[in-house]
Amino acid sequence: MAGISETAGPAPARTGSKSVLGPEEIRRALTRIGHEILERTDGAGDVVLLGIPTRGVPLAQRLAARLEQTEGVRIPVGSLDITLYRDDLRLRPARTLGHTEVPGSGIDGMVVVLVDDVLYSGRTVRAALDALGDLGRPRAVQLAVLVDRGHRELPIRPDYVGKNLPTSKREVVRVLLTETDGEDSVTLQVGPEEGR
Repeated sequence: MAGISETAGPAPARTGSKSVLGPEEIRRALTRIGHEILERTDGAGDVVLLGIPTRGVPLAQRLAARLEQTEGVRIPVGSLDITLYRDDLRLRPARTLGHTEVPGSGIDGMVVVLVDDVLYSGRTVRAALDALGDLGRPRAVQLAVLVDRGHRELPIRPDYVGKNLPTSKREVVRVLLTETDGEDSVTLQVGPEEGR
C-alpha cells in the first residue's frame, strides 16, 4: 500500500469526494509512462516490471501490455511483496503475506521498474528496495507511480508519474482498478474540515 488507507479497497464515496482520474485518463497516463520507459531505457530490452501489491501488480501488467503493443517486445512482469520489510509492522495489526513472483529471467543486471499506485511518504518504496536487495542485484532501479501525492518522509522521487496531485495530509487518495475493484478511478476524498 502506498499510504495509510489510500488503497484500502472499494468503499462508498464520502461527501467531499472528488474525481481525479477516470478510466480514459488512467489509460492515457499508463500509455505516457510506457512511452517514457521506452525512451529512458532504449527500447526496454532489459527491463523487468515489478508491481507492489495490491494495485501495483495490475498496473505493471497493463504497462507491460502497452510496451508490447508499442514496441513488440515482451517485458517480464512480476510482483514484490514488501510486508515483512515494512517499518510499521509493530504499529499495525497482523496482515496476510502477499506473493513475490520474480520472472524467470531474474533481476540481476536488469533495469527493474517498481510500479505502485500512489506515492506518499516513500516508506513503501523504501521497503520495496529492501525486499529487492534480497532477490538480486539489478543494474538500476526506477519507480513508476500512477499518482504522486507529495508529503515525502524519505528522499525518494519517482522516475515516471501518471498524475502529480498536491494534497493535504487529511485527504485520502483512493485508487480503484478493474482487476481488484471492478472499476477504474482515482478519487480524492476530503475530510470534513477540508471540504469547507
